[in-house]
Amino acid sequence: MKETMTRKEKTIQLLHIFLPVFITQVGQYAMNFADVTMSGHASSSDLAGVAIGSNLWVPVFTGMSGILLALTPIVAHHLGAKRYEQISQAVIQAIYLAIVIALVIIAGGAVTLNPILNGMDLEAKVQRIAHDYLIALAFGMIPLFLYYVLRCFIDALGQTKITMWITLTALPINILFNYLLIYGKWGFPELGGVGSGYATAITYWYSCFIAIIVVVRFRRFARFKMFQRFYRPSFAAWKELLKIGLPIGFAVFFETSIFAAVTLLMSEFHTTTIAAHQSAMNFASFLYMVPLSISMALTIAVGFEVGAKRYKDAKQYSFIGIGMAVSIAIVTSLLLYFFRGDIAKIYTDEQDVLSLTAQFLLYAMFFQFSDAVAAPIQGALRGYKDVNATFWAAFASYWCIGLPFGYILANFTAFGAFGYWIGLIAGLASGAVFLFFRLLYIQRRYRQVSVQ
Repeated sequence: MKETMTRKEKTIQLLHIFLPVFITQVGQYAMNFADVTMSGHASSSDLAGVAIGSNLWVPVFTGMSGILLALTPIVAHHLGAKRYEQISQAVIQAIYLAIVIALVIIAGGAVTLNPILNGMDLEAKVQRIAHDYLIALAFGMIPLFLYYVLRCFIDALGQTKITMWITLTALPINILFNYLLIYGKWGFPELGGVGSGYATAITYWYSCFIAIIVVVRFRRFARFKMFQRFYRPSFAAWKELLKIGLPIGFAVFFETSIFAAVTLLMSEFHTTTIAAHQSAMNFASFLYMVPLSISMALTIAVGFEVGAKRYKDAKQYSFIGIGMAVSIAIVTSLLLYFFRGDIAKIYTDEQDVLSLTAQFLLYAMFFQFSDAVAAPIQGALRGYKDVNATFWAAFASYWCIGLPFGYILANFTAFGAFGYWIGLIAGLASGAVFLFFRLLYIQRRYRQVSVQ
């Protein structure tokens, strides 16, 4: 990261941060996509088991890892203020917290996993696969959260290309071990969908190991002297991380869990409808990688400028990011409209499922614009360390507006399954409006501080 003087320079720097983040997010999406599709080629039970396991795991991971996202604005502020000596200490404390979080998840899973699965009325084979898949993932839990901390540190310095390359090299490893462990190739055991869990755990270990080597050996990180000094666990540092991270984690959890909840509520509809919903939602999630990546880039850029007390520059970055996201949303919406049939063919050859998927994709067009406003603003607000507003916005827009409204439309009107999508769109839109006015308020407050 470096100071910029003009809008053009800011746009270029934001693109330099955004593009590797986007490729990283797509790479992670591709890993999950590979797990699901390769498991599907083993059997429909393996596909269902991995899908159920993934739907249970993703909200937990995104919520808990969201807590660690607090490290990004903290490091960015220290970097902008040139407090380099405090960065290493913040990262080490985040590592301690990450280990605690991983152990809490493992312990919580040991207690709650069987009761949750027993309550879902699944076929015995599907339940066993979902259970064993999640157990397999647990072997990579600690390295996953350690890597996430190091990724936040690396990204906060603007070195997003490094995490991009780590992800791109991890992807073929994930696919290779999926191939070996799902299908039992080259003497490896044939584990079906459960094998994808072990493959993912192996990938987590690889990513963590490479990230440690990078921050220790690469010259550009030498000034931070990472792992060269022992720091005792500091509850004061944990308190700062949790004060920022808990609202972020809960906001992310509310956002991701709502889609899992809708998927579970959709189980009352015909299998064709569920398959079409899952296919369209999968592609909509892929498109969300764009505003999400812009959001992450804005947290870095805005946090850097706020740390340096350049509040005018922070404001310019915010609106450059929103403008970039909206522009891309216009393009992706047009692509969805004109090529929705071709996109549906990626997921199925069955005519009924294909037709319904294309209809769901029309609703996904409206997701694009709400996400294009809401996600970048969330990132900008995190750069200001203003996180409570995004927490309340996520809770209210998804769980108080989106889900109840969608449930009413789906169960008491002719919209049927499409009602859930309309509800989500309404929730997203309301959240985007609230966050926009919150951003204006925060920017005005910082401008007043700079004048004083």
